[in-house]
Amino acid sequence: MAMEKNFDAGAAEPAIFQKWESEGAFKAGANARDGAESFCIMIPPPNVTGALHVGHAFNNTLQDILVRWHRMRGFDTLWQPGQDHAGIATQLQVEKMLAAQGLPSRAEMGREAFTDKVWEWKEQYGSTIINQLKRLGASCDWERNAFTMDEVFHDAVLKVFVDLYNKGLIYRGKRLVNWDPHFETAISDLEVENIEIDGHMWHFKYPLAGGAEYEYIEKDDDGIVTLREMRNYISIATTRPETMLGDGAVAVHPDDERYAPIVGKLCEIPVGPKEHRRLIPIITDEYPDMDFGSGAVKITGAHDLNDYGVAKRNNIPLYRLMDTRAVMRSDGLDYAAAATRAKEIAEGSDFADIEIDLINLIPDAYRGLDRFEARKAVIADIDAEGLMIMVEDKKIMQPFCDRSKVVMEPMLTDQWYVDAAKLAVPALEKVKDGSVSIMPESGRKVYFHWMENIEPWCISRQLWWGHQIPVWYGPRKVGDQIVFQEPFKEFCAANENDLLNQTSSYYGGTVMLLDEKPEMTGMRVGGGMGMTGTVPMWRDPDVLDTWFSSGLWPIGTLGWPNDTEMLDRYFPTSTLITGQDILFFWVARMMMMQLEVTGKIPFDTVYLHQLVRDEKGVKMSKTLGNVIDPLVMIDEYGADAVRFTMTSMASLGGSLKLSMERVQGYRNFGTKLWNAARFAEMNDCKPSPDFDPAQVTQTVNKWIVGETARAGAMVDSALQQYRFNDAANGLYAFVWGKVCDWYVELAKPLFQGEDAAAKAETQATMAWAIDQCLILLHPIMPFITEQLWGDIAERPKMLVHTDWPEYGADLSNADADREMNWVITLIERVRSLRTEMRVNAGAKIPVVQLELDAAGQAALANNLPMIQRLARIESLTVASEAPKGSITLPVEGGSFCLLLADVIDVAAEKARLTKAMDKLTKEMGGIKGKLANVKFTAKAPEHVVAENRTRLVTAGEEMANLEAALKRLAAL
Repeated sequence: MAMEKNFDAGAAEPAIFQKWESEGAFKAGANARDGAESFCIMIPPPNVTGALHVGHAFNNTLQDILVRWHRMRGFDTLWQPGQDHAGIATQLQVEKMLAAQGLPSRAEMGREAFTDKVWEWKEQYGSTIINQLKRLGASCDWERNAFTMDEVFHDAVLKVFVDLYNKGLIYRGKRLVNWDPHFETAISDLEVENIEIDGHMWHFKYPLAGGAEYEYIEKDDDGIVTLREMRNYISIATTRPETMLGDGAVAVHPDDERYAPIVGKLCEIPVGPKEHRRLIPIITDEYPDMDFGSGAVKITGAHDLNDYGVAKRNNIPLYRLMDTRAVMRSDGLDYAAAATRAKEIAEGSDFADIEIDLINLIPDAYRGLDRFEARKAVIADIDAEGLMIMVEDKKIMQPFCDRSKVVMEPMLTDQWYVDAAKLAVPALEKVKDGSVSIMPESGRKVYFHWMENIEPWCISRQLWWGHQIPVWYGPRKVGDQIVFQEPFKEFCAANENDLLNQTSSYYGGTVMLLDEKPEMTGMRVGGGMGMTGTVPMWRDPDVLDTWFSSGLWPIGTLGWPNDTEMLDRYFPTSTLITGQDILFFWVARMMMMQLEVTGKIPFDTVYLHQLVRDEKGVKMSKTLGNVIDPLVMIDEYGADAVRFTMTSMASLGGSLKLSMERVQGYRNFGTKLWNAARFAEMNDCKPSPDFDPAQVTQTVNKWIVGETARAGAMVDSALQQYRFNDAANGLYAFVWGKVCDWYVELAKPLFQGEDAAAKAETQATMAWAIDQCLILLHPIMPFITEQLWGDIAERPKMLVHTDWPEYGADLSNADADREMNWVITLIERVRSLRTEMRVNAGAKIPVVQLELDAAGQAALANNLPMIQRLARIESLTVASEAPKGSITLPVEGGSFCLLLADVIDVAAEKARLTKAMDKLTKEMGGIKGKLANVKFTAKAPEHVVAENRTRLVTAGEEMANLEAALKRLAAL
């Protein structure tokens, strides 16, 4: 049956993938040779809520290339798929679903019922991204698809938590975190999006205590006084006036001479009832920038990350102003009592952290207000008192919570932490000693910087969906009594049996496990440990950060803590391919946790791929309207074109600039391959199992065999070094240029000739060469190559399991290479010159041979009919010097000349070139003017400046070509 005229990707790709799956092509160990070395890749688990985006498509294409390449080479391969339970994202989706369906809210239905709904949602919608990855061609072992909330994985997560807790590496503490007021939970830095918005900077006067004054002096860089005045205040600038209520100090740099007279004195926060107006100290710290604003910084340690560091260094109290909804607090002490106590602390009184949290410094008028409403009230009150200096309109970076889209609020809360500094030590050493390689080098440097300056890792989230913290609380023993009062007794256990063993030993009686903390504070139970009553206990309501569970992805998916066959075969894994943006959030944590838990590295190589941007290098966003949907690209051009496009641009470092035009171009590449296969079919080129490429005799066949061997070696070398773009671009040049263009053309005379043996050899060689193209391309373009593999001939097995070739050095023939490359170069130069001189495509031109060495004469004689046909040469004569009206064409070993005076209109062509040069000169002058303009380079979008610079380079190249062409015409 003849091949179809075109490859219908939309119809063929799903059928091909279904066949792969039905035949178990992707199962762990499929196609492995006896005793084969293992090769395992762990897929970065996409969120169960996720849909395929260009980052996923790029990441998984690179993984699939490595997996298919190793599988064809006989390795014992496993590409482990799976999904992350994505706590906050999934909870958001389910809450939206409940609201849309008119069902009770999360709070109304309770935790257990809500989590049941989440599981229902997961079963219904959780496979979306799996099916999309299959459309891309991802050859994972899909029967092993894992989920970070699976029972075995869940047990592994809890076991690790308990082990780290018992080692003192997990603890509960109060620190500043990123807080989402909508979801009322801590979030990671990766879940915060900083967006530039139009904002304001308010400048206020903080009066000095008791009406004190000082001489304020400003000087220029030369030390000359530019301002001298008496002041009774210190100037403070802030973008968040509502946080002034929690100020604990004002900080200035120790070298700032302007404020030296008032360091150690007190100043007044200019808001709140006058009779309870708070005083705070003026301190020195290295943090303030003397050249920014007034150089004085208000320190609100409980609501700003930088301020938190200053406060901790200087023992400044951390006054929490808001509740979990970012509403100004209404709890705690009344304002008069709170202000009185805060004044005592400012004047040097000792304080305890637990006491500070009870101090509510929100005046009665602001209590219960939303933070932004409170901001308006604070500004109005300060302005009314005449203490506002000015309002400055300016761009500010506003942190938004990625999921809820509300403004993130730094919040001082009790959370669970991992002592990351201790876990980081071996993880650092394994990269330094070369056990784990990180590419590119810039990623290695970032890894070192992060790990050497690591902070405690907040692992708790105030959500319901996730791995609930395996810690229970109960009353503590005081003597022979049980007291319900903080701090409560903690019990950490991976399961209920372990918990009951601990509580039985501690209490000596029975316990009752409650869903939440009871309202029994202060109550004492029993007169001894032989109680007749039941002790109530409750579990910590928080869940673990998803990065904690995904940090165990390599071992959790392979059955740990059980000693499984899969764990033994595939751990440590081989290569991790992921984005640079999660180097710290995921890669570093997998390093730390696997080394702590197993004593082994999780992988030996980390490849950090580029970020995918639009064709202008701009980050994709829905707001800009430049988001490219990979599924739309697949629908339009097929998965192979999408994969090849991304692979061809997958260099180490930088960013991948993606455009639909590129994808379309690589679809044409697939079409070129398809047409070459059809040409081979029409010329009765059939694969032969007995074909030996080392035994071919025809020069052109020897040449293509050698080119194929070099292409195979190039692909192997490139993939071994993770130079995906080199592999793709090298294959493009080989398949399109060498095989589909030149070999197809060079073979035609042999197909049409009278030499039956030469024809048969060329038919067999072309069939072999096409097959090698399919094999070498398969890891990058799996669908079209698999289709062609089956269409061309009956095969013992699918292409996905075909053995990867190992070409010998004997396949290269230097004489054949030299001859055919000489022929090709001559034809290309004649064609190029014809194009440059605008010779009519159908016109045949006379050529004169000048000097030519023996090798050139032999190559010319052996291939003259083919050269004349492909270069459209009318006649070839020999002369000792170039005739008038000709243009010389140098080649290796000699030269030729083309007689063009009677073929083209020389005067018209000179006029055209001159006009084109004038136009180009004007364009280049305009671009140079733009680039010389400092305002343009500073204010224009980065991609616009880059486009102008690139255009200037290409315009210069065009000018050089035009000048060369004009110079040649001058000789006619």
